[in-house]
Amino acid sequence: MPKPRSSSGEKNLISKRLIALRKKHYLSQRDLSRELQLAGYDMDKNVITRIETNKRYVTDIEIRALAHIFGVTCDYLIEGEHAD
Repeated sequence: MPKPRSSSGEKNLISKRLIALRKKHYLSQRDLSRELQLAGYDMDKNVITRIETNKRYVTDIEIRALAHIFGVTCDYLIEGEHAD
């Protein structure tokens, strides 16, 4: 059975917003992975690269970790909507 993809064939919905947030915060992929690891999340640079290039699915735990690091909601990462 094939794994789910977005209507445009992507493996995740957060890649573009992740890139934008990382650049907005002036973080390299390595810097972001360091921040995640310091916060207790095991995500290395290669994981971030594969998410950003849409070569990897993203777990709910990873979405929560990224939302925590950037101070945004999980909904924002997935849908691009800010919830106040």
